[in-house]
Amino acid sequence: MAPRTRIFIDFWNFQISLIEATSAKYRPDWKKIPQWIMTEAQNVIGQPLIYDGTQIYISYDPANRKDAGLHDFAINTLDRFPGIQVTMTERKPKNAPTCPQCHSAVDNCPKCGSTMTRTIEKGVDTAIVTDMLKLAWEGVLDVAILVSSDRDFMPAVDVLSAKGYKVINAHFPPGGMNLARTCWASIDLRSGINAFAR
Repeated sequence: MAPRTRIFIDFWNFQISLIEATSAKYRPDWKKIPQWIMTEAQNVIGQPLIYDGTQIYISYDPANRKDAGLHDFAINTLDRFPGIQVTMTERKPKNAPTCPQCHSAVDNCPKCGSTMTRTIEKGVDTAIVTDMLKLAWEGVLDVAILVSSDRDFMPAVDVLSAKGYKVINAHFPPGGMNLARTCWASIDLRSGINAFAR
């Protein structure tokens, strides 16, 4: 039987790398991305693969108006595309910066008075790793295609590789070369920019 394959996309890592490789005006067609990646993966593997779907992991700030639009698009549009499943993770408030001398929190900017509250992404990497390991453990995953350049995934890739699973990294070089070297193979997403444009 052909290897069962699933695509795991770290949305913000992909989005930021895509903008750096193109421009802020570039718009990808999310229906085309999995098709293009699967074709490239089959070329790399050298045999047909069974496509079991794409999981996209997105963090968002519910207090941010732009993120509210992203949340709406992800849940009402992206998650309804065939084979695509979206996991939304709410960003958590980050502690205010502290004074290096007295270590007191600086809640407001001393110059303009603006709030210095920021948010941080928590849980996306963990969700991706958990899902990859869970699906491998359940015996429903042979090949994982990881779309990210984040080196934090390297330990999970090492574990899967040691157990005989193939992890293919899809990224925008030169970013993410450490993760790409850890994986069984890699796909250069720059060559698909025209193919999956909207």
